[in-house]
Amino acid sequence: MLPIVQAPKPVLASIASPIQKIDKTITALIKEMTESLLYAKDPEGVGLAAPQVGKSLQLFIIKESKKDPLLVFINPKLVIPTGEKLQTNDESDNEHHEVKLEGCLSLQDIWGIVHRYPKVELVYLDEKGEKHQDTFEGFMATIIQHEFDHLQGVLFPRRVLEQKGQLYKSVKNKKGEMEFEEISV
Repeated sequence: MLPIVQAPKPVLASIASPIQKIDKTITALIKEMTESLLYAKDPEGVGLAAPQVGKSLQLFIIKESKKDPLLVFINPKLVIPTGEKLQTNDESDNEHHEVKLEGCLSLQDIWGIVHRYPKVELVYLDEKGEKHQDTFEGFMATIIQHEFDHLQGVLFPRRVLEQKGQLYKSVKNKKGEMEFEEISV
């Protein structure tokens, strides 16, 4: 298991290098990243990019929930479908729309609202080197955009600030419940 790198480490702010060959080293890295992701607690992670374990490589993994399979994305190319618009929290197709705060394993206790595309296409290699082109929607699209940003050296607070949003710090109250305090920037 590899430790998760915390900001402001330079590897988190650098553009990751493409993987030239999927060999035993990359396979071992995927296994170690998987262990790191599965053991991440408070908060639990749903995705992990290689820069987050100190490796500047174009690789990320996703496990949307405990019951979902682990997905591996190598040298991904992100495509936003024509006409797709950023989804904002005030654009809702139902009255029970919930505001979702985005967090990151490399930024403990920091949260923010990031407007993401609700649908994305991704061209990538899997762990066997097979090429795929898939469309992802909803929460998976959000996770993919977050992890892809890591490969570009972008942490989510940058997106929050670009969108003129608010950042929050999580703290536990006396009852052990999570509360969020605004961060002045």
